[in-house]
Amino acid sequence: MYRLKVMGKEIEVEKGTTWEDVAAMVQDKFDSPIAAVSINGKIRELFKRVNKNGEVGFFTFKDDVGHLTYTRTATMLAIKAIYDVFGEKAANTSRVDFTIANGIFIRAGEGVTVSEKAAADIKKRMLELVSYGTPVYKATYPLDEAMDLFERHGMTDKNELFRFRRTSQVNVYEIDGYYDYYYGYMLPNVSYVKYFDFISYGEGFMLILPSKNNPTEVKPFEERRKLYDTFMETAKWYSQVGIENVGDLNSWICKNQMNDLILVQEAEQERRISEIAREIVDRGGVKFVMIAGPSSSGKTSFSHRLSIQLRTLGLTPHPIAVDDYFVNREDTPLDENGNYNFECIEAIDTKKFNEDMTKLLAGERVEMPDFNFKIGRREYNGRYLQLGPEDVLVIEGIHGLNPKMSYALPDESKFKIYISALTSINIDEHNRIPTTDARLLRRMVRDARTRGADAARTIGMWPSVRRGEEENIFPFQEEADAMFNSVLIYELACLKPFAEPLLFQIEKGAPAYYEAKRLLKFLDYFLSVPSEFLPNNSICREFVGGSCFRV
Repeated sequence: MYRLKVMGKEIEVEKGTTWEDVAAMVQDKFDSPIAAVSINGKIRELFKRVNKNGEVGFFTFKDDVGHLTYTRTATMLAIKAIYDVFGEKAANTSRVDFTIANGIFIRAGEGVTVSEKAAADIKKRMLELVSYGTPVYKATYPLDEAMDLFERHGMTDKNELFRFRRTSQVNVYEIDGYYDYYYGYMLPNVSYVKYFDFISYGEGFMLILPSKNNPTEVKPFEERRKLYDTFMETAKWYSQVGIENVGDLNSWICKNQMNDLILVQEAEQERRISEIAREIVDRGGVKFVMIAGPSSSGKTSFSHRLSIQLRTLGLTPHPIAVDDYFVNREDTPLDENGNYNFECIEAIDTKKFNEDMTKLLAGERVEMPDFNFKIGRREYNGRYLQLGPEDVLVIEGIHGLNPKMSYALPDESKFKIYISALTSINIDEHNRIPTTDARLLRRMVRDARTRGADAARTIGMWPSVRRGEEENIFPFQEEADAMFNSVLIYELACLKPFAEPLLFQIEKGAPAYYEAKRLLKFLDYFLSVPSEFLPNNSICREFVGGSCFRV
């Protein structure tokens, strides 16, 4: 018998009891299905059996751990259905690439013709497996045996990944004879995956899943074609370079080819920045270049580099920070917790912004504000601006794409740019790297360097930051005239030596502990790249330090 403390009460369970059995005892206390448990601070999957005494915690679909567990299981279910409908080769070469809104894009593998019928057939098979309650099995293999298993099944991407792993064992999951590797936790059977949709889209399919906040509601897919095209452009460039997953990147690092790779990647970004600058000039009449993007997207470095390119084309750019138009601190709106909400558009004096920009457009001389963040007030320090024929304002701020931000300015005078670290290389074909992870690591490293903030604080603030992005930035992505992907193919290997010490400082029991452990496991796939290889104008320098720009 084992003694467990469950929701404040002591209970005894027999040897052989699964954590799913324990979860069933208290499921009625939660408003969402339980996806995983913790015992003495260590996460356990529900198909595992109780093997120690201790205090038990629970993760539902509404928690980060539970939501990721649901997403991961749904993804493997989709690949298993592709395996059943189109065969092993199709499943192995189908690529789980990126997310758009509430959809996970799965690029079609070899032998799969993308169509509504193909999507319907895959969805039908997924629903059949759900109705059967098909179990998810987990087995731990010695590394050599796991690599032999992957070799037999033609999963060469996984063998390349594990060639660089220090671990001696690998966890392999199975659904009805289909084997795969996933980093993270799984549900005990696919009957839990009741809420999803599966449609054809572009060069593959969209697996549409519920949000963490509403885990039983599957909303219609939100079309964002410009964003999709930007993702695909990056993915195809990665393919041309020959680096599509972490194993490929690690191989380049081992061959001492990183200096060349960094120069090629930086040149590719400069090509795209130059292309955007040319679009601005060719349009004619543009006076306001409005740059928006989520946290840690590299907006500041990008705006500097874009300004340089505009100068080469004969324009004179002037930087404007939307933050200088913050309302005074006492007028800042509060969020539901009574804290200042600096993310909402009401925190910006849009009336004053539009008045000043309208005067500048008319050729008038305007005194520009500077926001004093220490005292929380807008100040005027004699900084005047007047636009001549070749002058253009480069305006950076999270609300740059929102029509409410520049309501008084004629559309032909504006050029809107959306920037983000949109995608990165995959861990392997079926394990994608979330955009949010790359940005969180960027911010964590920068906050520690510039603000003395520890990783626990950055992780703790991240849900609020993400909520602000969902409300104020992402709905306006498709308003952009141009999109720029600021991700660098090598950057996670470069961020690793900076991020790992910060994450290791988070102790067991801290609110950020589980997220820190997840990120550490994620970074363990990468070999490190020293930052001295980076050019001083690299966007990555905005985070690790050493930039030639004021960032």
